[in-house]
Amino acid sequence: MVEPDGTAGVAPARVDERRLADFKADPRLLMLAAMALLIGSGGAFAAWVLVKLIVLVTNLVWFGAADTLSRPMGSIHRGPWTVAAPALGGLVIGLMARFGSEKIRGHGIPEAIEAILIGGSRMSPKVAVLKPVSSAVSIGTGGPFGAEGPIIMTGGAIGSLFAQFFDLSAAERKALLVAGAAAGMTGIFGTPVAAVLLAVELLLFEWRPRSFVPVVAAALAAICWRPLLFGSGPLFPFAADPAQAAWGIGAAALIGLAAGLAATVLTKLLYACEDLFEHLPVHWMWWPALGGLAVGVGGLVEPRALGVGYDVIADLLAGHMLVGAVALILGVKAAIWLVALSSGTSGGVLAPLLILGGAIGWLLGLALPGEPGFWALIGMAAMLGGTMRAPLTGALFAVELTGDLRALPALLAATAVAYATTVLLLRRSMLTEKIARRGQHITREYAVDPYELTRVGEIMARGVDTLPADMPLSHALAAIGAGRHRAYPVIDAAGRPVGMATRADALRWMSDAVDDGSMLGDRVSDAAMPVLHPGDVASRAVDAMLSADRGRLAVTDPATGRLVGIVTRKDLLQVRAGTMRDETERSRPFARRRRPSPA
Repeated sequence: MVEPDGTAGVAPARVDERRLADFKADPRLLMLAAMALLIGSGGAFAAWVLVKLIVLVTNLVWFGAADTLSRPMGSIHRGPWTVAAPALGGLVIGLMARFGSEKIRGHGIPEAIEAILIGGSRMSPKVAVLKPVSSAVSIGTGGPFGAEGPIIMTGGAIGSLFAQFFDLSAAERKALLVAGAAAGMTGIFGTPVAAVLLAVELLLFEWRPRSFVPVVAAALAAICWRPLLFGSGPLFPFAADPAQAAWGIGAAALIGLAAGLAATVLTKLLYACEDLFEHLPVHWMWWPALGGLAVGVGGLVEPRALGVGYDVIADLLAGHMLVGAVALILGVKAAIWLVALSSGTSGGVLAPLLILGGAIGWLLGLALPGEPGFWALIGMAAMLGGTMRAPLTGALFAVELTGDLRALPALLAATAVAYATTVLLLRRSMLTEKIARRGQHITREYAVDPYELTRVGEIMARGVDTLPADMPLSHALAAIGAGRHRAYPVIDAAGRPVGMATRADALRWMSDAVDDGSMLGDRVSDAAMPVLHPGDVASRAVDAMLSADRGRLAVTDPATGRLVGIVTRKDLLQVRAGTMRDETERSRPFARRRRPSPA
């Protein structure tokens, strides 16, 4: 590689053993992808088990049937049991969390993020078993949740446990953990592309072949198993009117704005409810039972607000609902979901967000031309993209759920507007606020590291003052004492660095009080001294400083080994300063220049 600027004094970058590339990848990527295929299969079967377990518990609790045939919650008999069943389910979950594992509390995605960022991507076998069981109890007894959050947590646990049997780094374990999470989501919804995007936008915190390829492999493995486990085809088949999809982009943006505002209100209400639970004079073990009482009361008002509610989503898309029913489901579902989720029970957020967003879009669509089912779809995607701060996931998720690509432009407009609304109004999302309240900071802005774009030759100091290796030690002490630098490269007769002499070294040599006639090079010779080349990127300088525990490094010509400069910590900080200037300094390059007034 040749430097394009041809700056004098900087040796051109050459292709050597430290050659640069667009991506960092090695053959271990293939090993991780092969592992991910197995994890993806495990995640798909785990999704099947969870779905069957939820239906089994639902039928046992509400219909007295020990089978896995899906029955609508709207057909349950309202009575005292409607209130008691969710409360008893919450009590069971509280006991499981207290005496099993507290990590089963919550909706799964924040816990997965926390395991990735804080726990070294390690999950325990206890979580892999208790999370799906607790979620089945919660949803089966009427909890207004979805199965996707728990299966993301369970699939992640499968990937993490599998990875812990092998000699892998924390970064490699993270890739397999997220691969399991993506496989679980794919198994539940049949949305491999959206699952991969969710992994990128929410879980991986990076975009690298090492993590992206295994996640794709796991999602594809899961979608291959899905026809056998769940059947083929989209979960909610829907065909948008081509004309409506074409002209509806502007209206979709308005629905996105409404969904973004609703997501903001829901997030604030959720954590306000959580604060109320924190102030209760009872142990947190009892909170899910109290939340269950609220769910039961909501079930008396509108039974269809209980459970996962996939039948409600299908009816919203089909338009087979009355205005009063949609408004009632929206109000009751939002209320019981917020109370139950803030109580610390176990359940997911994707299905409730789809219902709430779909209801908002359906109701607003009454004032818009076209079918309300189309606007319900727009509202679903917008609510998902805005609440989770994952606009691409929201748009592609809706497409894969329905199997119709024609609505994609309108979906993208809605999710982008909802995303912009929530990031402007909220510091944290519904998912990351919980982690922030535990004392952790998360940033989800992905950008290329400026240290990977800056060459050492651009920031190094040139014309460095040096000391010859054959200088008598006494002369060197005098030169260091009279000089203005804290350190001096020591070079041999050919101009190659052999070590670094610092003021601290000089003080130590002076305290020896021994003039043995040695030369400076005898004291500082360091065969293991790391050196940089002008064509190296600044990140390599950072790594070398950390590994060698040094604050300054010599820069040499890769062809001759001669010293051409030096890099210090202060020089590296200038890279960050340049990035800050690019972000904050504003100018108008095409502004008309004012002519100076005549004297």
